[in-house]
Amino acid sequence: MPDQLISVDELAAALSGDAAPRLLDVRWSLGGPDGADEFALGHIPGAVYVDLDEELASHGPATDGRHPLPAASDLERSARAWGLDDGDAVVVYDDRAGQSAARAWWLLRHAGVSDVRLLDGGWSAWTAAGLPTTTDAVSPPPGDVTLDYGHLPVLDIDDAAALPGNGVLLDARAAERYRGEVEPIDPRAGHIPGAVSAPTSGNLDADGRFLSREELIARYTDLGVDSEHPIGVYCGSGVTAAHDALALTIAGFEPALYPGSWSQWANHPDRPVSTSTN
Repeated sequence: MPDQLISVDELAAALSGDAAPRLLDVRWSLGGPDGADEFALGHIPGAVYVDLDEELASHGPATDGRHPLPAASDLERSARAWGLDDGDAVVVYDDRAGQSAARAWWLLRHAGVSDVRLLDGGWSAWTAAGLPTTTDAVSPPPGDVTLDYGHLPVLDIDDAAALPGNGVLLDARAAERYRGEVEPIDPRAGHIPGAVSAPTSGNLDADGRFLSREELIARYTDLGVDSEHPIGVYCGSGVTAAHDALALTIAGFEPALYPGSWSQWANHPDRPVSTSTN
Protein backbone atom coordinates (compact mmCIF):
# COMPACT_ATOMS: atom_id res chain seq x y z
CA MET A 1 0.00 0.00 0.00
CA PRO A 2 1.43 3.42 -0.88
CA ASP A 3 1.90 5.95 1.90
CA GLN A 4 -1.22 7.99 2.68
CA LEU A 5 0.60 10.84 4.48
CA ILE A 6 3.56 13.05 3.72
CA SER A 7 5.46 15.22 6.22
CA VAL A 8 6.34 18.85 5.58
CA ASP A 9 10.03 17.96 5.24
CA GLU A 10 9.25 15.19 2.75
CA LEU A 11 7.02 17.54 0.74
CA ALA A 12 9.64 20.28 0.69
CA ALA A 13 12.17 17.79 -0.68
CA ALA A 14 9.69 16.44 -3.25
CA LEU A 15 8.81 19.91 -4.51
CA SER A 16 12.48 20.65 -5.18
CA GLY A 17 12.94 17.41 -7.12
CA ASP A 18 12.53 16.60 -10.79
CA ALA A 19 9.10 14.98 -10.40
CA ALA A 20 7.24 17.29 -8.03
CA PRO A 21 3.77 16.13 -7.00
CA ARG A 22 0.69 18.07 -8.02
CA LEU A 23 -0.22 20.12 -4.96
CA LEU A 24 -3.86 20.88 -4.10
CA ASP A 25 -4.96 23.43 -1.47
CA VAL A 26 -8.34 22.31 -0.10
CA ARG A 27 -8.94 24.89 2.61
CA TRP A 28 -12.64 25.06 3.52
CA SER A 29 -14.89 25.56 6.53
CA LEU A 30 -18.44 24.40 7.13
CA GLY A 31 -20.88 27.30 7.01
CA GLY A 32 -18.13 29.82 6.32
CA PRO A 33 -16.58 31.32 3.20
CA ASP A 34 -14.60 29.02 0.97
CA GLY A 35 -10.83 29.04 1.31
CA ALA A 36 -10.12 31.15 -1.77
CA ASP A 37 -9.39 34.28 0.29
CA GLU A 38 -6.98 32.41 2.56
CA PHE A 39 -5.30 30.90 -0.51
CA ALA A 40 -4.85 34.37 -2.00
CA LEU A 41 -3.21 35.57 1.21
CA GLY A 42 -0.67 32.77 1.11
CA HIS A 43 -0.19 29.17 0.04
CA ILE A 44 2.51 26.59 -0.60
CA PRO A 45 4.38 27.40 -3.83
CA GLY A 46 2.97 25.46 -6.76
CA ALA A 47 -0.38 24.76 -5.12
CA VAL A 48 -3.67 25.04 -7.00
CA TYR A 49 -6.79 26.01 -5.06
CA VAL A 50 -9.64 23.46 -5.01
CA ASP A 51 -13.16 24.57 -4.12
CA LEU A 52 -14.63 21.76 -2.04
CA ASP A 53 -18.26 22.86 -2.40
CA GLU A 54 -18.10 23.35 -6.15
CA GLU A 55 -15.49 20.84 -7.32
CA LEU A 56 -15.55 18.01 -4.77
CA ALA A 57 -19.35 17.81 -4.41
CA SER A 58 -22.53 18.11 -6.41
CA HIS A 59 -25.78 19.74 -5.36
CA GLY A 60 -29.30 18.35 -5.38
CA PRO A 61 -32.31 17.86 -3.13
CA ALA A 62 -31.83 17.57 0.63
CA THR A 63 -32.72 13.89 0.38
CA ASP A 64 -29.40 13.36 -1.45
CA GLY A 65 -27.39 14.90 1.39
CA ARG A 66 -25.43 18.12 1.63
CA HIS A 67 -22.31 17.08 -0.32
CA PRO A 68 -23.16 14.28 -2.76
CA LEU A 69 -20.30 13.01 -4.86
CA PRO A 70 -19.77 14.94 -8.08
CA ALA A 71 -20.26 13.06 -11.31
CA ALA A 72 -17.02 11.38 -12.32
CA SER A 73 -17.00 13.41 -15.54
CA ASP A 74 -17.28 16.65 -13.56
CA LEU A 75 -14.44 15.63 -11.24
CA GLU A 76 -12.33 14.70 -14.24
CA ARG A 77 -12.97 18.13 -15.79
CA SER A 78 -11.92 19.84 -12.55
CA ALA A 79 -8.86 17.63 -12.12
CA ARG A 80 -7.68 18.43 -15.64
CA ALA A 81 -8.09 22.14 -14.84
CA TRP A 82 -5.83 21.57 -11.81
CA GLY A 83 -3.24 20.22 -14.24
CA LEU A 84 -3.48 16.55 -13.31
CA ASP A 85 -2.11 14.04 -15.77
CA ASP A 86 -2.42 10.28 -15.66
CA GLY A 87 0.29 8.91 -13.36
CA ASP A 88 0.79 12.11 -11.38
CA ALA A 89 1.46 11.95 -7.67
CA VAL A 90 -0.84 14.27 -5.72
CA VAL A 91 -0.52 15.93 -2.32
CA VAL A 92 -3.54 17.58 -0.68
CA TYR A 93 -3.58 19.92 2.31
CA ASP A 94 -5.79 22.25 4.34
CA ASP A 95 -5.65 24.15 7.63
CA ARG A 96 -8.10 21.92 9.51
CA ALA A 97 -5.87 18.95 10.42
CA GLY A 98 -6.96 17.18 7.24
CA GLN A 99 -10.71 17.51 7.83
CA SER A 100 -11.40 18.88 4.33
CA ALA A 101 -8.31 17.72 2.44
CA ALA A 102 -9.25 14.13 3.30
CA ARG A 103 -12.29 14.55 1.03
CA ALA A 104 -9.95 15.21 -1.91
CA TRP A 105 -7.71 12.30 -0.84
CA TRP A 106 -10.67 9.90 -0.75
CA LEU A 107 -12.40 11.17 -3.87
CA LEU A 108 -9.31 11.04 -6.05
CA ARG A 109 -8.44 7.56 -4.84
CA HIS A 110 -12.03 6.46 -5.46
CA ALA A 111 -11.65 7.86 -8.98
CA GLY A 112 -8.49 5.87 -9.68
CA VAL A 113 -5.56 8.13 -8.71
CA SER A 114 -3.30 5.68 -6.92
CA ASP A 115 -0.74 8.04 -5.37
CA VAL A 116 -2.57 10.63 -3.27
CA ARG A 117 -1.12 11.74 0.04
CA LEU A 118 -2.28 14.19 2.67
CA LEU A 119 0.13 16.70 4.16
CA ASP A 120 0.33 15.73 7.82
CA GLY A 121 -0.30 18.83 9.92
CA GLY A 122 -1.30 20.81 6.83
CA TRP A 123 -0.76 24.50 6.27
CA SER A 124 -0.10 25.10 9.99
CA ALA A 125 2.76 22.59 10.06
CA TRP A 126 4.22 24.03 6.85
CA THR A 127 4.29 27.60 8.14
CA ALA A 128 5.45 26.55 11.62
CA ALA A 129 8.46 24.91 9.96
CA GLY A 130 9.33 28.23 8.31
CA LEU A 131 9.01 26.79 4.82
CA PRO A 132 8.37 29.04 1.80
CA THR A 133 4.94 30.49 1.03
CA THR A 134 3.72 32.63 -1.84
CA THR A 135 0.76 34.70 -2.98
CA ASP A 136 1.44 33.94 -6.65
CA ALA A 137 -1.36 32.11 -8.40
CA VAL A 138 -0.57 29.07 -10.54
CA SER A 139 -2.27 28.45 -13.88
CA PRO A 140 -1.11 24.98 -14.91
CA PRO A 141 -1.60 23.74 -18.45
CA PRO A 142 -4.66 21.48 -18.72
CA GLY A 143 -4.01 17.91 -17.71
CA ASP A 144 -5.11 14.70 -19.39
CA VAL A 145 -6.04 12.57 -16.37
CA THR A 146 -8.80 10.00 -16.89
CA LEU A 147 -11.00 9.33 -13.86
CA ASP A 148 -13.65 6.73 -13.13
CA TYR A 149 -15.28 5.74 -9.88
CA GLY A 150 -15.29 2.36 -8.22
CA HIS A 151 -11.79 2.06 -6.78
CA LEU A 152 -12.93 2.40 -3.15
CA PRO A 153 -16.08 0.91 -1.54
CA VAL A 154 -19.14 3.14 -1.11
CA LEU A 155 -22.33 2.73 0.92
CA ASP A 156 -25.78 3.95 -0.05
CA ILE A 157 -28.49 4.68 2.50
CA ASP A 158 -29.74 1.09 2.59
CA ASP A 159 -26.21 -0.29 2.94
CA ALA A 160 -25.61 2.06 5.88
CA ALA A 161 -28.82 0.94 7.56
CA ALA A 162 -27.90 -2.73 7.24
CA LEU A 163 -24.19 -2.57 8.04
CA PRO A 164 -24.40 -2.58 11.87
CA GLY A 165 -26.03 -6.00 11.60
CA ASN A 166 -22.85 -7.65 10.33
CA GLY A 167 -20.09 -5.07 10.73
CA VAL A 168 -19.17 -1.73 12.28
CA LEU A 169 -20.61 1.61 11.17
CA LEU A 170 -18.59 4.53 12.52
CA ASP A 171 -19.94 8.06 13.04
CA ALA A 172 -17.14 10.61 12.55
CA ARG A 173 -19.03 13.62 13.95
CA ALA A 174 -18.43 15.20 17.34
CA ALA A 175 -19.75 13.02 20.17
CA GLU A 176 -22.44 15.52 21.20
CA ARG A 177 -23.95 15.39 17.71
CA TYR A 178 -23.82 11.60 17.77
CA ARG A 179 -25.68 11.60 21.10
CA GLY A 180 -28.29 14.01 19.73
CA GLU A 181 -27.54 16.69 22.31
CA VAL A 182 -27.00 19.31 19.59
CA GLU A 183 -27.72 19.45 15.90
CA PRO A 184 -26.69 22.76 14.33
CA ILE A 185 -27.36 21.90 10.69
CA ASP A 186 -29.58 18.93 9.93
CA PRO A 187 -33.32 18.55 10.61
CA ARG A 188 -33.05 15.73 13.16
CA ALA A 189 -30.58 14.99 15.94
CA GLY A 190 -29.02 11.65 16.79
CA HIS A 191 -27.32 8.92 14.81
CA ILE A 192 -27.99 5.92 12.59
CA PRO A 193 -29.15 3.06 14.83
CA GLY A 194 -26.26 0.73 15.63
CA ALA A 195 -23.55 3.22 14.69
CA VAL A 196 -20.51 3.69 16.92
CA SER A 197 -19.16 7.14 17.81
CA ALA A 198 -15.67 7.74 16.36
CA PRO A 199 -14.98 11.50 16.24
CA THR A 200 -12.21 12.51 13.88
CA SER A 201 -10.42 14.33 16.70
CA GLY A 202 -9.44 10.90 18.05
CA ASN A 203 -7.25 10.33 14.97
CA LEU A 204 -4.88 13.14 15.89
CA ASP A 205 -2.18 13.94 18.42
CA ALA A 206 -1.89 17.19 20.34
CA ASP A 207 -0.10 18.85 17.39
CA GLY A 208 -2.86 18.01 14.93
CA ARG A 209 -0.94 15.25 13.20
CA PHE A 210 -2.21 11.73 12.67
CA LEU A 211 -1.46 9.13 15.29
CA SER A 212 0.94 6.35 14.39
CA ARG A 213 -0.31 3.27 12.59
CA GLU A 214 -0.07 1.26 15.80
CA GLU A 215 -2.04 3.87 17.74
CA LEU A 216 -4.72 3.99 15.07
CA ILE A 217 -4.99 0.20 15.04
CA ALA A 218 -5.50 0.29 18.81
CA ARG A 219 -8.07 3.06 18.57
CA TYR A 220 -10.24 1.34 16.01
CA THR A 221 -9.85 -2.11 17.50
CA ASP A 222 -11.20 -0.66 20.75
CA LEU A 223 -14.22 0.58 18.74
CA GLY A 224 -14.93 -2.94 17.51
CA VAL A 225 -13.23 -2.81 14.12
CA ASP A 226 -11.50 -5.89 12.77
CA SER A 227 -10.40 -7.19 9.39
CA GLU A 228 -13.02 -9.95 9.33
CA HIS A 229 -16.14 -7.77 9.16
CA PRO A 230 -17.19 -4.84 6.95
CA ILE A 231 -16.48 -1.30 8.10
CA GLY A 232 -18.43 1.81 7.14
CA VAL A 233 -17.92 5.49 7.96
CA TYR A 234 -20.21 8.50 7.81
CA CYS A 235 -20.37 12.03 9.21
CA GLY A 236 -22.60 15.05 8.64
CA SER A 237 -22.33 15.27 4.87
CA GLY A 238 -19.63 12.82 3.79
CA VAL A 239 -16.70 15.26 4.08
CA THR A 240 -15.08 14.54 7.43
CA ALA A 241 -16.01 10.86 7.20
CA ALA A 242 -13.08 10.70 4.78
CA HIS A 243 -10.82 11.61 7.71
CA ASP A 244 -11.86 8.43 9.52
CA ALA A 245 -11.53 6.55 6.23
CA LEU A 246 -7.96 7.83 5.89
CA ALA A 247 -7.10 6.90 9.47
CA LEU A 248 -8.56 3.43 8.99
CA THR A 249 -6.60 3.00 5.76
CA ILE A 250 -3.37 3.98 7.52
CA ALA A 251 -4.25 1.32 10.12
CA GLY A 252 -4.57 -1.29 7.38
CA PHE A 253 -8.36 -1.59 7.22
CA GLU A 254 -10.60 -1.19 4.15
CA PRO A 255 -13.49 1.11 5.06
CA ALA A 256 -16.49 1.95 2.91
CA LEU A 257 -17.71 5.56 2.94
CA TYR A 258 -21.37 6.61 3.06
CA PRO A 259 -21.36 9.87 1.04
CA GLY A 260 -24.95 10.85 1.90
CA SER A 261 -24.17 10.58 5.61
CA TRP A 262 -26.35 12.12 8.32
CA SER A 263 -27.49 15.00 6.10
CA GLN A 264 -29.18 12.48 3.82
CA TRP A 265 -30.41 10.15 6.55
CA ALA A 266 -31.97 12.98 8.62
CA ASN A 267 -33.91 14.21 5.58
CA HIS A 268 -35.66 10.86 5.16
CA PRO A 269 -38.41 10.88 7.84
CA ASP A 270 -38.95 7.14 7.41
CA ARG A 271 -35.40 6.40 8.63
CA PRO A 272 -35.15 5.76 12.39
CA VAL A 273 -32.94 7.87 14.63
CA SER A 274 -31.13 6.76 17.78
CA THR A 275 -29.69 8.74 20.68
CA SER A 276 -28.57 5.66 22.58
CA THR A 277 -24.86 5.37 23.36
CA ASN A 278 -25.01 1.59 23.78
